[in-house]
Formats: sequence, C-alpha cells, structure tokens
Amino acid sequence: MADLGLSMHAQSIAEPDVFWQQAAQAISWDHEPNTVLDDSNKPFYRWFADGKMNTCFNAIDRHVLAGRGEQTAIHYISPVTQNEYSISYQSVLAQVKRLAGLMVSLGVSKGDRVVIYMPMVPETAYAMLACARIGAIHSVVFGGFAANELSTRINDAKPKLILSASCGIEPSGVVPYKPLLDDALSQAQHKVEHCIILNRTEYQAELHIPRDLDWYEALVDAQDVDCVSLDATDPLYVLYTSGTTGQPKGVVRDNGGHAVALAWSMKHIYDIDVGDVFWAASDVGWVVGHSYIVYGPLLVGATTIMYEGKPIGTPDAGAFWRIIEQKQVRSFFTAPTAIRAIKREDPEGELIKLFDLTCLKQMYLAGERCDPETLNWSQQQLGKPVVDHWWQTETGWPVAANLMGTHPIDIKAGSPARAVPGYQVEILDAMGEQVAANESGNVVIKLPLPPGTLTTLWQNDKRYVDSYLSMYPGYYLTGDAGYIDEDGYLYIMSRIDDIINVAGHRLSTGRFEEVLCQHEAVAEAAVIGVQDKLKGQVPLGLVVLKNGVTLADDVLYKELLALVRHEIGPVASFRLVSAVQKLPKTRSGKILRATMRKIADNQDYTMPATIEDPHTLEVVRNVLTKMGYANALTTEHTGA
Repeated sequence: MADLGLSMHAQSIAEPDVFWQQAAQAISWDHEPNTVLDDSNKPFYRWFADGKMNTCFNAIDRHVLAGRGEQTAIHYISPVTQNEYSISYQSVLAQVKRLAGLMVSLGVSKGDRVVIYMPMVPETAYAMLACARIGAIHSVVFGGFAANELSTRINDAKPKLILSASCGIEPSGVVPYKPLLDDALSQAQHKVEHCIILNRTEYQAELHIPRDLDWYEALVDAQDVDCVSLDATDPLYVLYTSGTTGQPKGVVRDNGGHAVALAWSMKHIYDIDVGDVFWAASDVGWVVGHSYIVYGPLLVGATTIMYEGKPIGTPDAGAFWRIIEQKQVRSFFTAPTAIRAIKREDPEGELIKLFDLTCLKQMYLAGERCDPETLNWSQQQLGKPVVDHWWQTETGWPVAANLMGTHPIDIKAGSPARAVPGYQVEILDAMGEQVAANESGNVVIKLPLPPGTLTTLWQNDKRYVDSYLSMYPGYYLTGDAGYIDEDGYLYIMSRIDDIINVAGHRLSTGRFEEVLCQHEAVAEAAVIGVQDKLKGQVPLGLVVLKNGVTLADDVLYKELLALVRHEIGPVASFRLVSAVQKLPKTRSGKILRATMRKIADNQDYTMPATIEDPHTLEVVRNVLTKMGYANALTTEHTGA
C-alpha cells in the first residue's frame, strides 16, 4: 500500500494550490477564494487573498446553525477554586455576541487592537472570540506577567481596550492581576481608553471609574452584534514572543489561512472530529492555548477543556488521568515537562492505574524537546501511542508530526516523525548546502510557509525578514539544530545557540540530556556549554533526581560520567555534572539553558519575563559556583 502521508506531503509541495483549496472546504466562506497562494510580493506570501470569512462564525455560529447548539463547547475545570461546569455552543455564542456588542459600544472596531490579560477561565475564550467576531486584533498576554513586560506589549500593540481579571489563582494562592495592570498602564506611554475587569470572588479589584468597567455589570446594557466579514488576510491576533534584544516580537496570524490550517490539523494530526473531546493542557497565554484550547477544537465542532490547575499538586499527580476519564478525552496534549513532573511524583504509574482510560486514543507531547526516556515511560504506563510533535509560536501549528488521524507511522523515540504536509523541512550547513541523512545542521523550512504560519511581525516587516529569512534566502530559519534520518524522520536536538563546540566537535545539548535521563535515578536533565580555555567549550550537566532517590554524590557522578562516555564517547569531554533541586524554566516548561550558560560564564543576563520561579536561578548559581563557575562577579539585570 502506498504511503498516504508521503503522497499527501508530495502533493502539498508540488501542488499547494490544489492541496489547500481542498483543505479550505472545511470552513465556511462569505466569499470563496479564487487565489489560493498569492506570491506577488515575496517573501510576504498571502493565502486565500481574495477570500472573505469570519473566524468566530466558523468556531461558534455555524455549529449552532447546524443544530448542535446544545453540544458542550467548553468544559471548565478549576481545582484551585473547586469550580467546574460545562458550557454549550449556544451559551458561548450568547456570551460572545454580547461581549462583542460591549466592545463596539466602547468604540472598538475592525483593525483595533485589544489586549487580553487573563487567567484560564471561559471569559478569556469569550474575549478572544468576541475580538474575532468584530475584526479587532487580540493580543493575549500571559496572566500575571510582570507590569513592565505588560507595558512593553501595550506600547507596541497600542490597544484601544484591555480585558483583564481581578486575579489569577495558583496552587500557592491568589495572584492579584489588577494591581499589575494598573502599574503597567501607569508605565506605558500609550494611553488605553477602557478596561473591562472580571472581578473574581477570590479577590475583588478596585475599579478606576470611568476607565474601568465591571465585566458582567457592563454586559447588562450591551447589544448583541453579528460577525463582520473579513478578508482572509486580515490579522486575527498578535502574540508576543520574547526577542533576543529584549524588545518583544509580535507574531501576526491571519484569519483565513489560520482557520484552514487548524481545521486540517485537528482531523489529520490530532484525530479529532465533530463532538470529540480534545484537551490541550496549556494556557491561553501561549500559542498552544490559542491554536488548540480555543480555535482548533471549536473550528471543527469538538469539545475543548479549559483547566485552571497543574499536572501535580491540584490535588495530586493523578489530576490529568482523572479528568481524561471523567470527560472522555479522545486526544490529550501536554508538555514533556508536565509528564516528567508526574513521573517524578508517581514513578511506577500507580495513580494512572486508578482510572479507566479506554476513551484515550493517543497523547501528544510538544513545547520542548521530548527525551526518549519520557516518551517510553509514558507509552509503557498508558499503553497508548505517545506522539512527540514539533512546532513553534511562529508556525502556529505542527511542522513535524505523526498523522494519527490519517496515516499513523511507526513512532521513533526522540523524533517528532516527518514533516507535515505544507512544510518542506531541510537541514543546511553554515554555507547553505543540504547535508546528508543523519548529519546535523540548521533546521530550515523552504518558502513559502503553509497557511496558518506567521505572516510578519507586528508593524515590523524588516525585523521579520532579518530574524527569520535573511540567513538562508528562500528559507525560514527555525533557530533549531537537528538532522533527518534515512526514513525522513526529523530529530530536533537543540536550539542553534545551544550547540556545544568542544575542540571543533559540534555536539547537541539534547543528545547529552537524552543520555543522562537514561540513568534510573534521574528525573530530568539540562546540559549547557561552558567556556573552556583549552577546548573552547565543554558540556556541564545539571540533573534533578527522582523523589526518594538516595545516592551518594560521588557514586552518581561516576555513574553519569561512565554513561555519557559509553553512549557519546570520550570526544564529549564530559567531566562536569551535579544534582540540583530544580531547574529554571519558563511557565510553559522550557528550560532556560541560555540564561544558565550566561550565569556560568559570568556574563550579564536579563531575568526572562516568562520564568516560572526566579528563585531557581539562585539555586543553580550556587551549584555552579561549587563546580567552579558563576563566580560572584556576575551582574544580574532584571526586567526587560
């Protein structure tokens, strides 16, 4: 039998117009596009340029019109507030129509920006959809972001309106948002006309009248509004990703290409159709939350889950499995770091055994590199396919994945499988030449990028070209290093700047971490390249041990060195490794290797805006100092 996945991919590259015209049939158009790919202004490609549609209509209205208004659109589960309820498509539509009407009454119209600074509550989804309904461009900022970070985004997006909440709620307690918002607004040069504030019972915010309106009080007098017909190329949202210069980069996503790509991915990658329950355990502040908590599931008429909780501690490491059983989740998506946290708390999977997971067909992992140990443990415990897949904020949907809804292929631990239709992924060396199979290099995607990917950076075309398109003309630079094997499977090993150059040998941090995690005592690992006078750089490893492990430091040290020498060889020059209580990570689970490297090498660094626990940097600094690095001369800069 022919490989359906390969033939679909071949068609998507050879005949993109035909492939994406067919995919576009999955959404409703006010005016069907005649031009599928407009390449008249390279490298600024535009998809479905003459088409007209509305994303909110496609996500909500059309399902109600089709008679499925009583179906659950959103399950809201909040263990931190002990609150849980389900919302039908009909109810979501009523809320969104009214909220959109309130926005219009405040002078918001097509093209205006709206910043959304909110926790994981259904109102956050209503806010996004209401913006989409009237053609306003939303920019969701992760709730609880520091005031100065929020102010930089306000200055860049220049919103007419901000929607926020009085607070977010973490396992550690209430996090007041309103004081942070007030601080950000006082810092920002751009002045915002109105704020709509969702007051939660756990913390009542002080409103500054007339600027601030109480969310539900203001809705009482609002009028319902219908969807505005938009060009497919009109922006749907701007999502900021941290820039290396400290100035955030606003990734711009369009309406038409985005809807088509997400609808395609829900069926072919995630194996989800009308009425199925899909759960992405992420946050709406990240791209995963945009694509696969809100838009993707609703575009195909599925049921999505908004979870205000953690993988462990709310209440325990069985939280995910409990919800999967209760809500009959078909496909589940989380980050490898969440699974590692669960594995550390429940290494034998005893809590998994308590639940009937017959409903679950597969689990998806993304957000950072998935080490084979985590994938293998998950598959063994669940007895289900565990699908590593790879994508970025910029791409908006998977670049490489196993097409579980169409043509599943063998799972290879350590690989997110093959390039998804629409993406022509290649590995290039420093000179721009393609490398041989199994040879490492820079991971790039040949232009044009498929629908649903970034169209530019917000009001900064030059930075878009400079950041992504200038290193290899005709290609998008992903910023990742890796290789493609003889079967076409892609392996992402590290960020380009995480490659370690040991006496001329280029070694990836991902490979070292993979080996360290093979040790039975290790829960997770991070490896960085530190400066060395003789070899240029040498690898330094930090490992977090599993709960309850009692192993003498010298024994652990010897065993880890022997393991790396056996698996990678003496060329690795691996001599530096130590246990640490916790690794510094972003709130989405990415390990902050670049920051740790700067601490080790006594370079100035900026406290990353997305850091989950700032204290972890001090923990790491202390360990690095004991290892002979990170002396007291390091200067720390906080803020952007």
